[in-house]
Amino acid sequence: MQLPKSPSFSLTGKRALITGATSGIGLGAVAALARAGAHVTAVARRQGPLDELVAALADEGADAASCALDVTDVAAVRQALDGMEPFDVVVNSAGMARHTPAIETDPADFDAVMNVNLRAAYFLSTLTAERMIASGRKGSIIHVSSQMGHVGGVDRAVYCASKHAVEGMVKSMAIEWGAHGVRINTLCPTFIRTPLGEQTLSDPARRAWIEDKIKLGRIGEIGDIMGGVVYLASEASAMVTGTALMIDGGWTAG
Repeated sequence: MQLPKSPSFSLTGKRALITGATSGIGLGAVAALARAGAHVTAVARRQGPLDELVAALADEGADAASCALDVTDVAAVRQALDGMEPFDVVVNSAGMARHTPAIETDPADFDAVMNVNLRAAYFLSTLTAERMIASGRKGSIIHVSSQMGHVGGVDRAVYCASKHAVEGMVKSMAIEWGAHGVRINTLCPTFIRTPLGEQTLSDPARRAWIEDKIKLGRIGEIGDIMGGVVYLASEASAMVTGTALMIDGGWTAG
């Protein structure tokens, strides 16, 4: 009996672009893809933390570069990509949250969240996919969405709106780009212990509510998302596009 060949999780020889790269989930994605063999280009707004990140990766023997960039500046993103080789993998982890009751939402906060979470995500997708298609690369685009792209949450109407929109965007782009071998998916974590999430987790009542909703009974850690990022980036997910990988500890199960 001949056993089927196992797919590869290796990213050796692949080029990966990661936004929001210097903290939280983005930092985890950088480490995971670099350790899987990818050449990573880390993107964030400030050069100082990027330099520290590239140095830390070099200490592990990883091949990395950096690009200080505001992902909401579409013209600047286009110009930066024009100066780089096309990427095989793109992980968009840049994100913003401004939580208030819906009736108290300030229009400026609404616009700021949508500008980062949706508009920047949309054009990063189109600009990188365009270059993948032109170069004949069968690439993978991964957006760090959220379980809140599938459910609602207290004081999170704006954030949920942005993430639900990303989920719909990804489905449509998957339909358009599938024929070119370009895959696009979302990674949907529950509450992860990151600097961004500490304000929520430091509230005992809110933390108790969160832990009650997570069926596995604990807050997520950065390490919990790293395997999912490698899976969606690699050939192991070659038949996966237009969908969401839930890393939510069972939150959305019911």
